[in-house]
Amino acid sequence: VVAAAVPGRNGVAVRAFMASTAASDAMQEKRVAGEYTAANVQVLEALDGVRKRPGMYIGSTGPRGLHHLVYEILDNAVDEAQAGYATEINVVFHDDNSVSVTDNGRGIPTDIHPQTKKSCVETVLTLMHAGGKFGGSTSSYSVAGGLHGVGLSVVNALSEALEVTVCRDGKEYRQHYSRGKPLTTLSSTTLPDESSRQGSCIRFWPDKEIFTTTIEFDFSTISSRIRELAFLNPELTITLTKEEQDAQVQHNEYCYAGGLVEYVAWLNNDKKPLHDPIAFRKELDGIIVDVSLQWCSDSYSDTVLGYANSIRTVDGGTHIEGLKTSLTRTINSFAKKSKIMKDKDISLSGEHVREGMTCIISVKVPNPEFEGQTKTRLGNPEVRRIVEQSVQENLTEYLELHPDVLDSILSKSLNALKAALAAKRARELVRTKSVLKSSSLPGKLADCASSNPAESEIFIVEGDSAGGSAKQGRDRKFQAILPLRGKILNIERRDEAAMYKNEEIQNLILGLGLGVKGEDFKKEALRYHKIVILTDADVDGAHIRTLLLTFFFRYQRALFDEGCIYVGVPPLYKVERGKQVHYCYDEADLKELVNTFPTNASYNTQRFKGLGEMMPLQLWETTMDPERRLLKQLTVEDAAEANVVFSSLMGARVEYRKELIQKAASMVNLDHLDI
Repeated sequence: VVAAAVPGRNGVAVRAFMASTAASDAMQEKRVAGEYTAANVQVLEALDGVRKRPGMYIGSTGPRGLHHLVYEILDNAVDEAQAGYATEINVVFHDDNSVSVTDNGRGIPTDIHPQTKKSCVETVLTLMHAGGKFGGSTSSYSVAGGLHGVGLSVVNALSEALEVTVCRDGKEYRQHYSRGKPLTTLSSTTLPDESSRQGSCIRFWPDKEIFTTTIEFDFSTISSRIRELAFLNPELTITLTKEEQDAQVQHNEYCYAGGLVEYVAWLNNDKKPLHDPIAFRKELDGIIVDVSLQWCSDSYSDTVLGYANSIRTVDGGTHIEGLKTSLTRTINSFAKKSKIMKDKDISLSGEHVREGMTCIISVKVPNPEFEGQTKTRLGNPEVRRIVEQSVQENLTEYLELHPDVLDSILSKSLNALKAALAAKRARELVRTKSVLKSSSLPGKLADCASSNPAESEIFIVEGDSAGGSAKQGRDRKFQAILPLRGKILNIERRDEAAMYKNEEIQNLILGLGLGVKGEDFKKEALRYHKIVILTDADVDGAHIRTLLLTFFFRYQRALFDEGCIYVGVPPLYKVERGKQVHYCYDEADLKELVNTFPTNASYNTQRFKGLGEMMPLQLWETTMDPERRLLKQLTVEDAAEANVVFSSLMGARVEYRKELIQKAASMVNLDHLDI
């Protein structure tokens, strides 16, 4: 994939993410027969209670829920593309905190709905469970992600204002809403004869009464979702624009004609692949299965991302189960016939087969059974059968035609099995030394008095000097301290056997009550529900923090999902003016404080390099006191993006990091370099 800067409107540079490979024959445009009119839209029940309990529909009223509003409208536009009618979608962050999503599909029907006696536009915007995607012979979509008919009406209910514009049948229709209620009737103007414009545009202003914390859309968060949708829909071009009053307009364009093959290549950009991506498609009983996968020699974990109707199924489902079962069975049947596997009785487990594999599976299902409005798991049993059949047929055919690829995959799987056996022996050794099973805790751990994990928190600090200050400054009732000696092992580059032998990692596993890698995460076994990484504000501190995050992400990713991982933010500066002491967390804080002083004021500024320089009371006041401290909770919103970041920054390939440093060199302020 190449990112090229091309001149855009108003002379603004546009970053275009275009396909580097031609679209395969399989990725053909698929149109759904039939018109899209009011008769296609069914109404189930009236809109009620969304404003009272918004979290029930969008997850939260914080940043996650705010971005979910954009995803709901975006998914509707993508459904038009999946039906074969839309080819372009434009998403714009306007400088008045509103967002507009425009597509060139058929446009929302504007005729009067026979059931509600209102225009169809008003029906789908003001009533729950009104939409054209409930399936059956009257539906105008064979495949859709929006299935419950609540997305658009929920966005309308939670918006201070919403404007809908529809172009169809040579006319432009407009209507304005506020908090779910229409302010105007649907008006229409005739488009010029030469205009062939059609499609829908939804522009909304999120309600400040609902989203009380912040109304600020994050460009990178939305661009990650758009990139994902562009990979999954090769015939679609999506643009994302952010308008800013005082800054240059950001504008990215995403189009990947190679589809899933390019998605896998993008995820493995910094790894050493064993072969070109394998891709195949199967269509049966109206269900379409698209798969692309690739093994890499320098990766020791697997990345399997599943999608159903372009919606990410975070909690898996029947398509993921079918893929994993079929993969394991197919590779094992080859292993039994291969010369590489000397012992024919050995059976490779799924995790050995998938080690180093990146796989994307996208299924298009006419009547998907999702669990919940957030659609995180697919439940259709028939999908599993079709996926299993597709993977077995296509992978068998590919590997028979490419025996060298088969040999390298089998060698990789066999090495994974050997490493797992070595890790098992290391674990047993560790257990006999009373580290994973015993009740004895690491000697350096200063535990807290509370035995309730929900109220307990542990600070992981670097070095004994910082550990000493933290131990003296903490509140012993609920705060525990675990000092680490130097830098822990980078587990991205080492196997499990080396990891379990490492003393610092043993201390972490035992001190936190983490259990064994690969086992299901048990929150009740966790000794502290708040794990705070507290390192110095220098290069080494940042490195130790990254090593710890790599360990937590690869060892038990569920810690992030449960919201247990935090980063403590110590102050960078201490400013003394007379008897007054102020603490500043960054340069901006310092400038703001100094500007409040008279011009001739004398004051003394101290730059903290390490936590050990702080007195215990200072550390408590600035970094550990729950009333005054600054903590950042870390979550993994985008697993694919996080996976790429960890493997590129912490993996074995140096040239990728070198290239990253060279590209970013111009952005670095030399005054801020810690040399």
